[in-house]
Amino acid sequence: MGKFERAPVPHGDDLAPYEGRWVAYLGGKVVAQGGTPQQALSAAKAARYKENPEVFYVPTQTPFRFSAIIERVRRALPDDAGIYLVGGAVRDALLSRECHDFDFVLGQDALRVARVVADRLGAAYFPLDVERSTARVIYTDEAGIRYHLDFAALRAPDLEADLRDRDFTINAMAVSLREPQALYDPLGGASDLHSRVLRACSSVSFSKDPARILRAVRLAAAYHLSITPDTREQMRRSVTGLQKVSAERLRDELLNILGAPRVSTSLRALDILGALEYLLPELSSLKGLAQSPPHTQDVWNHTLDTLSQLERLLHILGPVHDPDASGNLALGLAVMQLGRYREQIGEMLNTSLVTDRNLRPLLFLAALYHDIGKPHSQSLESETGRLQFLEHERISAEIATERGRALQLSNAEVGWLGAVVKHHMRPLWLANETEGPSRRAIYRFFRDTRQAGVAVCLLSLADLLATYGATLPQERWGRQLEVARILLEAWWEQPEEKVAPPALISGDDLIEEFGLEPGPKIGEILEALRESQAEGLVRDRRAALDYVGNYLNKS
Repeated sequence: MGKFERAPVPHGDDLAPYEGRWVAYLGGKVVAQGGTPQQALSAAKAARYKENPEVFYVPTQTPFRFSAIIERVRRALPDDAGIYLVGGAVRDALLSRECHDFDFVLGQDALRVARVVADRLGAAYFPLDVERSTARVIYTDEAGIRYHLDFAALRAPDLEADLRDRDFTINAMAVSLREPQALYDPLGGASDLHSRVLRACSSVSFSKDPARILRAVRLAAAYHLSITPDTREQMRRSVTGLQKVSAERLRDELLNILGAPRVSTSLRALDILGALEYLLPELSSLKGLAQSPPHTQDVWNHTLDTLSQLERLLHILGPVHDPDASGNLALGLAVMQLGRYREQIGEMLNTSLVTDRNLRPLLFLAALYHDIGKPHSQSLESETGRLQFLEHERISAEIATERGRALQLSNAEVGWLGAVVKHHMRPLWLANETEGPSRRAIYRFFRDTRQAGVAVCLLSLADLLATYGATLPQERWGRQLEVARILLEAWWEQPEEKVAPPALISGDDLIEEFGLEPGPKIGEILEALRESQAEGLVRDRRAALDYVGNYLNKS
């Protein structure tokens, strides 16, 4: 296809209808068009097989916007490399969206080209699949932004066949790095993107890879696309194939959904398709499970609303203040109380417990499972007849932990997930105290939640919003926000005073000064001492030794 890339482009208003298309030009007029140069040429030859038209691309009035990293990659390429940017990065360029993940395909040895690019950029190089000639280059720019650059050999005889074998038309587009303003679009992906339509590339897209069902739901929600009826029917027919997809792939697609916009919409779509049965089977037990006031919905709809409220909350507390989003009274109060912690909240959500996975989707997974223990803890209070779910948070944490392991999350992620779910009620209980959380309560909260404490605060706020809905009393919401402010202030502004006081004496000091034997008693005393420090009762080494003496006398 290289012979088409550098053809001169005639000018004139008669080409305006063909913007973004390849055309065959003969005798001063367009005789055929297509999404690729070969399509345009084949269409022209069908009618004028003896003639040789000019084939060129008619650029759009608005140029495609690519990240500056694309130009750096182009300059770093070996001279002989014919390479194409494909997939989501092209889609996002058409939408002028920022992108940090780029997929390149080429006919030559992709491993060699990736190694050359990595060396010339001063980036890290990782062979992903030597047999299939696939490698990743990770490049970090001057601003600290990290880019993933994946290089792969064509999976078909030519570029067009490779694109046709992909998942959706909006992902089956490419541009040559030698001419990035010329779009290769054999299936009309650009038109579908403009029409906000999600269409499978072929009738076997989902039977070949059922995990694409999850990807379709995410893309439809994230890009506000309507899935075509044929594509939706294919998804339904192939949903049972999810049981054959590896846990790792299900995990990755699920976390992508939970990290994308409109999480609640995506979960409802997966439920309608019957995909949750194979992805998160425990969730079906929440449907129709009634709750007493102040709850206004059953547990399933309350859970989905918690996801929506969490998304709204994180948006108004995001790095950029959105006055329109905080026009709602409850959210406006949240901005007033917690808005000063925007940067810290953003850093927390972007923290990675394992490479390439941050905490934001894990927080939404915790929200999805925060009440999963209610079907196992339901009882009826004898005096009032109210439904109650005693210790549901403990049972929920156990179930969430099991699901985390089934999804092949890391031990650190499973522990963090379990902690958020187990303690999601703590801030709600603290708000019931008349005088607010004491210094001892603050210390114990973070002693038990550790790095998950901030996420617990955010989930508890979303949970309360979903519980009351439009009936939420302003005074109740104000108390909850005040508790969240106090906890976040302690975590980020007063850590040595209220969260993790510095050690004033050690276990060796206890053994030397008081003749204690090594054992659990040492840890018990040091923990009691730290708690007293957090309360402000012990401030120096002398006071610490006095405290231990009194503690031992009372014991």
